[in-house]
Amino acid sequence: MSSAGHTPGSLANDFVNGSVSYWYRAAGFPESRLPLPGSLDVDVCIVGAGLTGLWSAYYLKREQPDLRIAILEKEFAGFGASGRNGGWLSAELAGSREAYASTHGHDGVVTLMRAMRAAVDEVIGVTDAEGIDADIVKDGLLHVARNAAQMGRLRESLDYEARWGAGPEDFVLLTGDESNSRIRVDKTVGALFSPHCARVQPAKLVQGLARVVEAMGVAIYEQTEVTRIEERRAVTTRGVVRAPVILRCLEGFTATMPGQRREWLPMNSSMIVTEPLPEDVLKDVGWAGAELLGDFAHGYMYAQRTADNRIALGGRGIPYRFASTLDNRGTTQQWTVDALTALLRDMFPAASQVPITHAWCGVLGVPRDWTATVDFDRATGFGTAGGYVGSGLTTTNLAGHTLADLVLERDTELTRLPWVGRRVRKWEPEPLRWLGVQTMYALYRNADRREAANGLSKTSGLARLANKITGR
Repeated sequence: MSSAGHTPGSLANDFVNGSVSYWYRAAGFPESRLPLPGSLDVDVCIVGAGLTGLWSAYYLKREQPDLRIAILEKEFAGFGASGRNGGWLSAELAGSREAYASTHGHDGVVTLMRAMRAAVDEVIGVTDAEGIDADIVKDGLLHVARNAAQMGRLRESLDYEARWGAGPEDFVLLTGDESNSRIRVDKTVGALFSPHCARVQPAKLVQGLARVVEAMGVAIYEQTEVTRIEERRAVTTRGVVRAPVILRCLEGFTATMPGQRREWLPMNSSMIVTEPLPEDVLKDVGWAGAELLGDFAHGYMYAQRTADNRIALGGRGIPYRFASTLDNRGTTQQWTVDALTALLRDMFPAASQVPITHAWCGVLGVPRDWTATVDFDRATGFGTAGGYVGSGLTTTNLAGHTLADLVLERDTELTRLPWVGRRVRKWEPEPLRWLGVQTMYALYRNADRREAANGLSKTSGLARLANKITGR
């Protein structure tokens, strides 16, 4: 990609756009596994070797070691969002808690939120026990407010979390100075801190988990495209896999299956990463710990300081491609790179001359009501989990564990969680869903600009209109 038109030093000489993600550039791409050798019969067939599928296999095999499990993957394990995300092992659960409460009441949602917090430690415990080195450090999550309107949403968020069972140990209100003592973000007026989050190197996590389940006896077949899923059959370009249980674990790639284009919208999210920060810049930024960083803007950003002292920062970019089409191996648009770079430098002026070395994007699954689902139909043997709306790193663990319990016909606290068995209406046909998503994010971006430029003390009406369009 040309750097013409950019400020000097904005892109490193070896800048890469795409090639899946920076995480693989750092960790190294895995050796290719063999494809499906032909038709076969197993007990459980999992379509998709991302974290949902791998966690499902892990808990199934741990609880019933004699199960014959095959995972089918078009590319390689962790090719999708599992190897491209921001590395937030957080207790955040996207979607409407009111939607969950409509079927399981307030206490059901409180139980789900507690399960999410427990899942953070569950992932850390499994990686420790299984010897997976994924640069995990649990230093918590800091959401900063950078103007009066964002500060208002911060306070509303604190009250909202308290209504759903959070205690003072779960969320701590910080002043601007207290926040800057952790991470010095320009214009910060306050922040909300939660201890329930750990930094992760996503490629290391997903590849480590893939090696663990393979060692447990799970067969992972890569370069094996599933063309359709039928009752108790997964049809691939290399043969048919028959199983009494078929689990579809494709998240943002669900739209690639026939008839599923309108089920979960494949939303795009993009990231950039800097060169390692020079010592003087790192000292100025003050990011001594491994806290994760977010904000209260409508446009949404997420960041981490990597183990080798880079800033990796992400946001939505172009949120949706017409007709649910997907990116080309993580390549993102130049204007998205520019926008994320401008945001990084606005938040961290001291890092304004640190070059960007890599940009990439990935897709996440968004149901029409923006609320995740775990489902298993015992009559047909078909199960699925997903719709994590960008908060999937921890959620995949809890969802995969839940899916395993459902398959094994266990009545557990997990199988009684309110996201089990949810039914959501489909997205609108094109061009309506494209127009809706584009309009929604245009409104959010304009709301952010108005709040920052005009010193609004309340959330812009444009953002409230966007919320109505989303159905959130």
